Amino acid sequence: MVAAGDFKNGITVEIDGNIYQILEFQHVKPGKGAAFVRTKLKNIISGGVVEKTFRPTEKFENAHIDRKDMQYLYKDGDLYNFMDLETYDQIALDGEVVGDALKFVKENETVKICSHKGNVFSVEPPLFVELAITETEPGFKGDTAQGATKPATVETGAVVMVPLFCDTGDVLKIDTRTGEYLSRV
Repeated sequence: MVAAGDFKNGITVEIDGNIYQILEFQHVKPGKGAAFVRTKLKNIISGGVVEKTFRPTEKFENAHIDRKDMQYLYKDGDLYNFMDLETYDQIALDGEVVGDALKFVKENETVKICSHKGNVFSVEPPLFVELAITETEPGFKGDTAQGATKPATVETGAVVMVPLFCDTGDVLKIDTRTGEYLSRV
């Protein structure tokens, strides 16, 4: 159990049968009246964000989230197949659960599968990936005054904005949280 007065960013709690992750919290002590805790909560299953206030003495059950390393094997129709690296058990997840998480992930790479009480609710890709450019327009010499960028398609099919000096075949380091180009490898 965790009291609202002990909230920290990132912890997960169960409120009214839903699992929420605390994105932000603020202890408020008005000049008149009782203190309260203002929070911004993200529903980890639906992805919705809500703002709620609580009395500091209210208690909530901690929600334990399991994060397991699994290998992304292949896509079959609308199902994405993963393998447990320890037991070699395979699971198939629906496209709605996976969402855009695998936009920058190649087959046979390791991802984290997040679940609560056995129900998988999301897939976390690695923070940084290295992907080769499969298609991009050539950059024009001298067109670099303002740090210009151009679209480039990488081997997973995702489109990333890259500097003009990047060319087809270059391997890029990409941040999967923002989809931004970081550097050439």
